Amino acid sequence: MSETLVSVDPPRFDRPEVEVRASTRRTKTGVAHWSGDRIVVLIPARLRGADRRRFVDELVERLLTQRPHVSAGDASLEERARTLGELYLDGVSPHSVRWVANQRRRWASCSPDTREIRVSTRLRSCPDWVVDAVLVHELAHLIEADHSPAFYDLANRHPRQRESSIYLEGFALGLGLAIDENDLRH
Repeated sequence: MSETLVSVDPPRFDRPEVEVRASTRRTKTGVAHWSGDRIVVLIPARLRGADRRRFVDELVERLLTQRPHVSAGDASLEERARTLGELYLDGVSPHSVRWVANQRRRWASCSPDTREIRVSTRLRSCPDWVVDAVLVHELAHLIEADHSPAFYDLANRHPRQRESSIYLEGFALGLGLAIDENDLRH
């Protein structure tokens, strides 16, 4: 008789919730698939400790690379922004952070009065470091609303802000988009 042990890893800023099912029927291979906003990973029950973690992480990373546009929901994006605020901007925290599909001329937007940040769903297919740089840019607007030198001093605390700007210029060009110049200048 086979036995399946289930554990759930909570969402992190870089990936959604992961349900791990360890089965005695599975002896060598593992597989990961999407189930709604959650990733389900099937692995051999014999795996333990660091080997298990490494095996699960590789399967999750492979799945996220194949379908990055599905990877993180609003809660994950908001947690990611809070973590970045702690790391780079002395704990600045937004009221809410959401993916939105209606950003036509911007990668993201921030409303300093309501402390709301909106990020274009087009960025879901970008590398994490690009999304992180965009989030730090928007979080900096919670401290300095305009694109002043003081604002750029804050936004440029993210170590890959300049690289992100270059990446997004090319990405916009490839998509045939006319993106607001201030969204590209970091």
